[in-house]
Amino acid sequence: MALFRHFWPDLSPRRQQAALNNVEGKLVLNIIFRTLAIAATISASVVINPIAAFAATGCGGASWYAAHSKTASGERMNASTLTAAHRSLAFGTRLRVTNKHNGKSVVVRVNDRGPFIRGRVLDLSRAAAQDIGMVSSGTANICYSVVT
Repeated sequence: MALFRHFWPDLSPRRQQAALNNVEGKLVLNIIFRTLAIAATISASVVINPIAAFAATGCGGASWYAAHSKTASGERMNASTLTAAHRSLAFGTRLRVTNKHNGKSVVVRVNDRGPFIRGRVLDLSRAAAQDIGMVSSGTANICYSVVT
């Protein structure tokens, strides 16, 4: 009965019961249940890739941070590891980050969310920032790509 209320909210309970007893009503229910079964099968068989195509590569600003709090992935932030924060890439994704000014690059692992400042695409750990030569400036223009 709840199914009828969902698809035909204006049917009275008496008409809903009549539709259930009616052959056409049973046919409609059969079509609805088959459609739901097909939709469930399709949605269960689709594999969702956590790395969106638009986020697999990118360029923009980067900054570095060295806090000692927990990251969004639950691990403790360690400034001496090669890690980064990205807004949407899956935790554990490895990125090659290249400083556009000097051409130096480093491979980092995404373990946090951020940055939350317009124009920035990554927050790097201090160790990663040191490897690409951006500690003294604090920020740099970078490009990144997912390492497979």
